[in-house]
Amino acid sequence: MAATLINLRPWREDRRKDRQQRFVVSTFFTTIMAIVLVWAVGFYIQTQTTKQQNRNSFLTQEMAKLDSKIEEIRTLRAQRERLLERLQAIQDLQGNRPVIVRTFDELVRVLPDELYYTALTRQGESLHVTGRAQNNKDVSALMRNLDRSEWFKNPNLSTVGKGDTYKNFDMNVGLTKPQRKQEG
Repeated sequence: MAATLINLRPWREDRRKDRQQRFVVSTFFTTIMAIVLVWAVGFYIQTQTTKQQNRNSFLTQEMAKLDSKIEEIRTLRAQRERLLERLQAIQDLQGNRPVIVRTFDELVRVLPDELYYTALTRQGESLHVTGRAQNNKDVSALMRNLDRSEWFKNPNLSTVGKGDTYKNFDMNVGLTKPQRKQEG
C-alpha cells in the first residue's frame, strides 16, 4: 500500500515568513542603494559646484588682469594723444618758420618809399603796424600794396596823426598763407 504523505507543517506561515524576509532584505538593499545614490548625486553636485567656483575664480582673476591691461591701454592712448598734440604743435611751429620769414620779406616788398615802420606786433593771425609816412599818399599806397599781397588781407587803418615832419599811423592787417597752385 502506498503511504500517504500528510504535510503537517504550516506551509502558509513559512511562505509568509519567507516573503517577509525577502521584503526586509529588498527594503534594506533599496535603502542602501537610495543612500548610495543620494550620496553619489550629492558628491557629483559638490564636485561640479567646486569646479564652477574654481572657473569663476579663474575668470575673475583673468578679468582683473584684463581690466588692468585695459586701464594701461587707456593710459597709453592718452599719452599717445598728448604726444601727437605736441608733435603737431612742433610741426606747426616748424612749418610756420618760413612763413614768418616770408611775412617779413613781404612787408619790405610792399613798403613804399618815404614810409617807415616803427613797430610790428603780431597777435594770432593779425599784425598791428605802426609807422611814419611823409604824406597820406604813402599810407594809401601801403594799404593798396598790402591788399594786393597774397600774404596779407583786409588792411584797416586805425589812426593817422600829425607828427613833426612825418605823419604817424596805426594799422591792423590780417595774415594769410597763399594757396599753392595746382599743377595740372
